[in-house]
Order: sequence, then structure tokens, then C-alpha cells
Amino acid sequence: MEHAINPARFDLTTLRLFVAAVEAGSLTLGAEHMAISLPAASKRLAELESHVGSTLLVRNKKGVTPTAPGLTFLRYAISIVAGIEQLSVAMVDYHRGAGGHLRLWANTSAFTGFLPNLLALYSAAYPSVMLDLEDALSEEVVRAVARGNAELGIIGNNTPIGDLQALACDSDELMLVLPAAHPLAGLDAVPIDEVLRHDIVGLNRATSLMRQIAAAADAKGLQLKIRVQVRGFDEVCRMIVAGLGIGILPMAGAVPHVKSMGLALKRLSGMPTRRQLLLVMRDEPSLSLPASALVRMVREREQKLSASRTFAQTAPTFTDPAIHPFL
Repeated sequence: MEHAINPARFDLTTLRLFVAAVEAGSLTLGAEHMAISLPAASKRLAELESHVGSTLLVRNKKGVTPTAPGLTFLRYAISIVAGIEQLSVAMVDYHRGAGGHLRLWANTSAFTGFLPNLLALYSAAYPSVMLDLEDALSEEVVRAVARGNAELGIIGNNTPIGDLQALACDSDELMLVLPAAHPLAGLDAVPIDEVLRHDIVGLNRATSLMRQIAAAADAKGLQLKIRVQVRGFDEVCRMIVAGLGIGILPMAGAVPHVKSMGLALKRLSGMPTRRQLLLVMRDEPSLSLPASALVRMVREREQKLSASRTFAQTAPTFTDPAIHPFL
């Protein structure tokens, strides 16, 4: 006999509890996230599994993991929860008199690089749109977009995105940042092997930037000696000035601090130095009008940059210190 499922019996609280438990790998943590007791959470999930006629979570001493039906359920539950989040924000916007709401999470590289100028252009074009911005690790950005806390996100391209859609939104070159009087500052390009012999000042190890640097160290069979971890590029530069080590940063994030702090920027050799950022979303056709407008601006910007890069590759090369005053 076919198992009957009544859609009306699904409730938002249980769906959110299920998503929270899977993401945390723990029913206890999922219940805490939802501010409900563990017995109440267990009862809700038991009733949910009875209703759908399948075991959705395997419980063990380490926590919970989704079964095959549970993974399918998770995908749809995330979509439903995200839709409700977006609906709630849209209605609040109308009460506030706003012309829409753009919820964007991005990593530090984006906020210290191209993003502020892009958002300034966006705000000038759409002054009535409210901006809701969050600076987060790339993995946190992916989770926020997947569960509907943000419509758009900007991450490093070495971050797994699951079922999200992505498009390139910016690229930059990784540079070595060090005191101007440092022995390595006299080299035109510094081999990554030499860099890794020194103490490193960096961001949190979980950031996409530090994972890229760690991958370069692994490829050389060398140990990454992180002496100090800080939250932003400005703090990285200040620690370098203080003599606590040297660092590797995107050029756009480092250049603003070079002159004022007496630092030097040097190109790196022996590792990939191009760094690409991605704009991620759940489903482009279902984006709100404010989010679609930003995606359109990102595409137009990338097309212009691509055209200029193509021209630069075919044009004669020359060195102009006015263009690269710190190299």
C-alpha cells in the first residue's frame, strides 16, 4: 500500500530544526539553535519521519547524519526555508517603504578589494534598495546562501559550493608583503620556498586565502609556519610592520597599506598567484529584482575587464612606475 503524505502536516519549525541538526551534525545543537528542548526536538523529528515513512537521520554517539532519503529531504527543506526567509524580508521591506532588499555575504578579500566600489555604483543606480551586508568566511557565505540567509555571496574559488550556481566576479594577484628593509625585498620575484622559511602572518586558517597558501606549502612538502592569525588585511599589515613575520595578500587588499606603513610588495614565483572570486546564488531565475540587478552589474563589469585583459595581452608591454609604484 502506498504511503500517504499530507503536505499540510509539514511545519516550518520542524523543517528548520531538521536543517539545523544536519548542518550541526547534532540534534542537541540543532535544538539549541532553534531554542527548543532536546525531548521536544526528538519528538518533532520522530513525527516527521513517521509522516514521510522514511528514516531521515541516523543517530549515533557522534551525532546525526542524514540517510539517502534524508539528503533528498534536506535539499527541499533548505529551499522551503530559504523561500520563507526571502518572503519575510520582502514584506518587511514594503512596510519600511524600501524599494527592495539586497542581502549579500562576502569574504574579506571582496570587502577589501572590488566590492565597495561596485556597491557604490549599485547604490547610485538603485538608491531605494536597502543593503544588508555581512563579512564572513567563504564556507559561511556558502551556507548562508544555501539556507536563504543571503541571496548572493562572494567566495574564493577554492571553496566547495554544492548545488549553488556561480560566476566569476573578480580576480587579483597574490603578492608577498614584507617590511621594506627585509632581505627578500631586494628580489624581483620571491620563490615560495624562500617565503615558507619565514614566520607567516595570516588570516584564520579556514579562510580560502590561507587554504590556498597552505596548498602551495603542501605542494612543496614544506611546513606553513603561521606565527600570528588576525581577522583582516589591515591587521596583517600592522603585524608585519611590528616585525612578527611576512604575509601573502591579494594585491588589491595590500596596496592601500603599503605607502603608509613602509611596506614592500613583491611578486611570488613557484606557486599559482592568480586568485579568483566567485559570485554564488541558489537559482538565478528566482532571484529578487535587487539581486538580479547586482548580478547583471557583475557580468557587465567582468565583460569589460575581460576585454581590457585581452587588449593588454596583445598590446606592447612596458614598465610604468606610475602604474605600479610599489613593485
